[in-house]
Amino acid sequence: MTDQDPPQAPPEGEIESEIRKTRKFTPQDVLAKLAGPGAMKGASPVSRQQQAEIEIGSWLGNNLSDVTGALKTVLQRHLKGSRQLLENVDRPLAALSRHCERIAASDTLLAELVREADVEWGRLMDERPHFTRPGVAPDPDDPYTEQSVRAMLQEMLSKLPPG
Repeated sequence: MTDQDPPQAPPEGEIESEIRKTRKFTPQDVLAKLAGPGAMKGASPVSRQQQAEIEIGSWLGNNLSDVTGALKTVLQRHLKGSRQLLENVDRPLAALSRHCERIAASDTLLAELVREADVEWGRLMDERPHFTRPGVAPDPDDPYTEQSVRAMLQEMLSKLPPG
């Protein structure tokens, strides 16, 4: 070896051994080693169900006229892990559409959705929720009445692909 020759790098095996000496291994490292190289290649670490839930949340955030976000939160909660979503994991917006169609077609389900949105609104705003009472006109300060929620659902359904 002359003075002008570049220094030789240690063989790859020596470098790997040196790194292993100073690093603690986790159970995830062991599983990855057992799976072999490229086991996750092309695969997302986020499950398809989670991706569908995220897609629904993103769509609601961009398309639902819901200033406080309480209705969005309740709809996401309804669909998270639901049978409807699991059966349509590759078409999450179809699951959302079916869910909204079902609620819009039932006065009972609509009233329950409004009640849940009112509770969520109260929690978010740290205020007492405005509940609709039978035979009494809705409070003018109530952001979630059966009429307003039905209108929001209809607007959403006009933008969603059919379920």
